[in-house]
Amino acid sequence: MLEDLPTLGICLGAQLMAAALHARVYPGSAGKEIGWEHLSAGEDMGDRPYIRKLIGAELRMLHWHGDTFDLPKGAKHLAASSRYRNQAFAWGRNCLALQFHPEFDIRMIERWLIGHAHELAHMQDIDPARLRADTEQFGPGFEDASAAFWTAWLNSIQEKVAPLAAVGGYGGS
Repeated sequence: MLEDLPTLGICLGAQLMAAALHARVYPGSAGKEIGWEHLSAGEDMGDRPYIRKLIGAELRMLHWHGDTFDLPKGAKHLAASSRYRNQAFAWGRNCLALQFHPEFDIRMIERWLIGHAHELAHMQDIDPARLRADTEQFGPGFEDASAAFWTAWLNSIQEKVAPLAAVGGYGGS
């Protein structure tokens, strides 16, 4: 990551990126953030226009984490939620960390509910029926926004990395 190669961290991956960049990672004081929540723009979102695809009053992203992190030194703050300020950051030109789950496929909700059944059974404020209903409600808008985000982010990486590859400076000869 210190070489600024294209790097993506989602959820635990974002926390690992923060730790690798010497930021503190710790259990969130607001408890686990599990469910569909909208994102608000971070101070530096304008530097990374692809993140705009995931921001909106009616749009919700899936969150499923209990830990959070401080923003690493030199990172660009891209997004926040009502419970946790640091939901997304960029570092350098090519590194992106996302605490939420834009990779989620709404057809996977039952697998996630089954896979996390033990965790959910011990949480009084999380209702699997509500997660199913929210997935039905917010899923279609989420999928459209997520697809637009991935296209825009991958295009931004390609634009930044392609010149390096052309001169052999990016992992090639």
